[in-house]
Amino acid sequence: MAALELVVTAEQDGRDVRSLLRRELGLSAALIGRLKRTESGLTLNGTRVFTSAVVRTGDRLAVDLGAAERPTAVEPVPMELDISYEDEHLLVINKRAPLAVIPSSLAPGVPTLANGLAHYLGPGFSFHPVNRLDRGTTGLMVAAKNSWVHDRLRRQLHGGTFSRGYLAVCVGAPEPAAGSVELPIGRAPGSAIRCRVDPAGQPARTDYRLAERRGALSLVELTPRTGRTHQIRVHMAALGCPLAGDWLYGTEDRALIGRPALHAGRLELEHPLTGRPLAFTAPLPADMKKLLER
Repeated sequence: MAALELVVTAEQDGRDVRSLLRRELGLSAALIGRLKRTESGLTLNGTRVFTSAVVRTGDRLAVDLGAAERPTAVEPVPMELDISYEDEHLLVINKRAPLAVIPSSLAPGVPTLANGLAHYLGPGFSFHPVNRLDRGTTGLMVAAKNSWVHDRLRRQLHGGTFSRGYLAVCVGAPEPAAGSVELPIGRAPGSAIRCRVDPAGQPARTDYRLAERRGALSLVELTPRTGRTHQIRVHMAALGCPLAGDWLYGTEDRALIGRPALHAGRLELEHPLTGRPLAFTAPLPADMKKLLER
């Protein structure tokens, strides 16, 4: 079970447990509240402890992160999963398509990645996706196994140490061949899913580089610097080179490919406990390779 431990230093002597949890271990008030209501969530020298307790030099404060987890209420569904990395704190998955990350009222009963992980991880499974991918997008994404790890990774995602790289097959090619798209994005009126470039929307930036031309198509490397809904798809359409197969922002042609041709091929982050750099790559999927070979 995932756990944190802190040995009290001379500088920390005399502080209460709550301040150590908040300032030294970075636990949220909500998580501390859930841990307090468990038998084993918070212990000092092996004994259950109140957050108001004062600590002394050499004391061992232990946090059982799993004790406060709420199992995710999804039905386990057997499915083949491509796990790039796993430890007791997180998973890195190379997601296939079509596969949604979480269940949706728009597609009731359709198995999702959450259902597959519920079967893979077994009883007590708790699902905390860090970076979500659209149903039709393939590639690398991270899921935390507890809310503390999820919070730490989300901070990285918004703080710059969590980096994602994508590959897209586009109709046409961007001009110029490399640059940045900085156009705000908002919801399109009258649509539950469509977004658009909107001066009143949220700031969004995507860096891009043309990797190669293949006739009427091109392979483009993309690095989103923000995380807006459909950001890459909206930005490439705004450049005049929508993703191949993008029925929402371009032209769908199932003879070419049955989904927007987008793949999350690179992922870099720091391990939330050790700080060790982690880097992963996932090869271009077969349908996008076939598209480029036409």
